[in-house]
Amino acid sequence: MPRTANLYRMVLFYLQMPVISFILLQAARNNVLLAVPAFLYAINNYLKFIMQLYFNPATVKMLSNLKVFVIALLLKIIMKRRFSIIQWEALALLLIGISVNQLRSLPEGTSALGLPVATGAYLYTLIFVTVPSLASVFNEYALKSQYDTSIYHQNLFLYGYGAIFNFLGIVITAMFKGPSSFDILQGHSKATMLLICNNAAQGILSSFFFKYADTILKKYSSTVATIFTGLASAALFGHTLTMNFILGISIVFISMHQFFSPLSKVKDEPKNISLESVDSPKNKRSKDTSFIGMAAGANEDASHRAVNEEKAPLLPI
Repeated sequence: MPRTANLYRMVLFYLQMPVISFILLQAARNNVLLAVPAFLYAINNYLKFIMQLYFNPATVKMLSNLKVFVIALLLKIIMKRRFSIIQWEALALLLIGISVNQLRSLPEGTSALGLPVATGAYLYTLIFVTVPSLASVFNEYALKSQYDTSIYHQNLFLYGYGAIFNFLGIVITAMFKGPSSFDILQGHSKATMLLICNNAAQGILSSFFFKYADTILKKYSSTVATIFTGLASAALFGHTLTMNFILGISIVFISMHQFFSPLSKVKDEPKNISLESVDSPKNKRSKDTSFIGMAAGANEDASHRAVNEEKAPLLPI
C-alpha cells in the first residue's frame, strides 16, 4: 500500500510539471522587463571593482553622488515625473550635503576630487554614474508596470535574470582565461558569505522602495542610514564626529524637508482658462490651495486643501 501511494504521488507530480512550467513561463514573460535592470546591475557590479583601480575609495563615493541628478533626469524622461524648482534645489542640496560629509575621507595631498588624468577613468566614471541610475529607474518602471504581481515573485525573476547574466559572464571569462577561473567559490570565506547575504537583503528591501515609493526616496533613505551609521559608530566605538559630518547632516536634513514639503509640490495648472474663471474667487481659491502630493515622485496622489484661505497656514503642520 505505501508503495502504491508513493507511485501515485510521483505520477501526479509528473503530470503537474507541464502546468507548473507553463505558469512559470507565463510569469517570466509578464516580467520580462526585469531583465533590463538585472543586466544593468550585473554590469554595475563589475564596474564597482573597476572604479577602485582608477580612484581611491573616497573619490568613488564622491562620484557616486552624481547619480542623484542622473536619476532625477531619467525619472523625468522615462517615467514622466515632474519636479518643481524647489525640489531640484533640494536635490542639489542633497548632493552638496553628501559631498561635504565625505570630504573628510579624502587623503591629504590630493586634489579636491582626486581625479586621475587617465582618459579611461573618465569613461568609466560616465558609465559608473549612468548604468546604476538606469538600473534603478528601469527597476522601478518594471516593478510598477506589473503592480498586481507579488513583489516576491518579481524579485525571484529579477535575481533569476541577474544570475543568468552573471553566469554568462563567468562562462565568457573561463573561455578566455581557462577552466581554472570557473571556480566561483575560490577565495570565499564566512565573511564574504555574510556580505553576500547582507547585500541580498538590501536588494530585496530596495525593491519595496522602488515599487511602493520611488528611487528618490530610496536615495534619501540610504543617506539617512549612512548618517545614523556614523552616529552609532561615534556612540559605540568612540569615533570622532568631524565638522564636515555635522555640516553634511544639516544640509541633508534641510534638503529632505525642502523636497517633501507640500509647498514644493508641482501645481496642476488648468488649461484653457477664461477671464471669468481667472477672476472667480472660487477658482482662485481652488488654484491657490490645491496641490498634488508627489511623495518624492511616488505613484500616489494626495490633495492639500485649506478650508479657509485666510486661515490656511503658510507652512505644513
